[in-house]
Amino acid sequence: MDKSEVTRIKIGNNRIGIIGLKSVFKEIAENFSMKTDKEAETELMNRLSKANYIPVKVKERYGRAFVREFRKYNGQPFEDEVSGGIEIKVLGQGCNRCDKLEKDVMDILTKLNMPADLEHVRDMKEIASYGVMGVPALIINKKVVCSGQTPSKSSLKKWLEEARDSKAKL
Repeated sequence: MDKSEVTRIKIGNNRIGIIGLKSVFKEIAENFSMKTDKEAETELMNRLSKANYIPVKVKERYGRAFVREFRKYNGQPFEDEVSGGIEIKVLGQGCNRCDKLEKDVMDILTKLNMPADLEHVRDMKEIASYGVMGVPALIINKKVVCSGQTPSKSSLKKWLEEARDSKAKL
C-alpha cells in the first residue's frame, strides 16, 4: 500500500482523504471484482483500516463508500450516494481562473446561505471523463453549465438559484 497516495472520496456529506485506496483497488481488483458487495466491503475495510482511522460510529458508511469507489474503479455499476443539497463540481487543475471560479462559487453559496456539496476536480483523467472542452468548467447537479471560461458572479448566482429551485420542486 502506497502511504503517500491519498484519494478523497465522499462519505456522507464529507470528503475524506483515504490513504492507499487506489493501491488496494489494484491489489484486489482481479479477485474481488466479481464478489458480492459485502465480500468486497469486508476485504476493503480490512486492508484500508490498517492505514486509515475509521470511526466506529460511521464504519458502515465508510464500507459503502469503499465499495462504491471500488465498483467505479472497475467500471462496474454502482449505487451513487444521494445528496440532499446541490452538487457542484469545478473542473480545472488549479490555475488562477479555476481557483477564482471555486472561490466565487463559495462566496455566492455563503451569501445565499445555500447548502451544497462543492468539489474542485483537479485530476486530468477525471476532468476528461466529463467531456468538457476547456477549463475552468462548472457542473451543477451533473449538468455542465459552462466550460472554458470564468463566468460572471451574476451568472453563477442565477445558475445556483435555478438549481436550488429545481431541487426544491423534486
